[in-house]
Amino acid sequence: MAEKLPMTHCSRFLLPPTTTGTGNGSLPPAYALIILNQRLPRFSPLLWEHAKTRMCADGGANRLFDNMPELFPNEHDVSVIRKRYKPDLIKGDMDSIRPGVLNFYRNLGTKIVNNSDDQDTTDLHKCITYVLDVVSDDEKSNLCILVAGALGGRFDHEMGNVNTLCRFSTTRIVLLSDDCLIQLLPSTQNHEINVLSSVEGPHCGLIPIGTPCGSSRTTGLQWNLDNTEMRFGGLVSTSNIVKEETVTVRSDSDLLWTISLKKQT
Repeated sequence: MAEKLPMTHCSRFLLPPTTTGTGNGSLPPAYALIILNQRLPRFSPLLWEHAKTRMCADGGANRLFDNMPELFPNEHDVSVIRKRYKPDLIKGDMDSIRPGVLNFYRNLGTKIVNNSDDQDTTDLHKCITYVLDVVSDDEKSNLCILVAGALGGRFDHEMGNVNTLCRFSTTRIVLLSDDCLIQLLPSTQNHEINVLSSVEGPHCGLIPIGTPCGSSRTTGLQWNLDNTEMRFGGLVSTSNIVKEETVTVRSDSDLLWTISLKKQT
């Protein structure tokens, strides 16, 4: 059997852009940012700086309009902040965005795409499809889509976002909240996760998704998996602890990787 190709992961988007060089001669990630309709994570300005494409999924525009000024308590002119953080695109079925917010960004030149005729896919799905259509072929191999406000709120929305990871399993997508991140580790590859201990960890988890996992192996965790079977109704690796700077994961089925995010002082 052929050896699986390695896939490397690192949360460089949580560090200032000036400190994010790969250091190994490889191309840096090409980030795209999608904002959903939950409170913006406190590090959203960092995500914005990293991203080349910035878009809101429907009511995510309300969150950008309302929450981004709150992240700059020392700046008193909220209109300046709102104009500075203008999305390239607002896309979705337009059932959540407030008319005043829609007109504000439209007048600033934001592109508006109404997909109310498509009720079979989520607004996140629509936005990811758009990103994949507009990025160049050269960037696609390094593309990483950051989804802010993907967790919290209604459980069916959260599960819809997780399902989107599975529907776009060949694309790097990271779901983010104030407390943690989630991404899919496809079984078609072996995974090396470079943990940035200054901003993430130590709590982590590996969750089988879609189908039971017959065998998983890890290194770098307090409780490593060693040819371990995982499934709902049986064992899942929750409340694990990162013990090394690099975590490796090999599995015969897709897994969700989640790690806690530290509060910065």
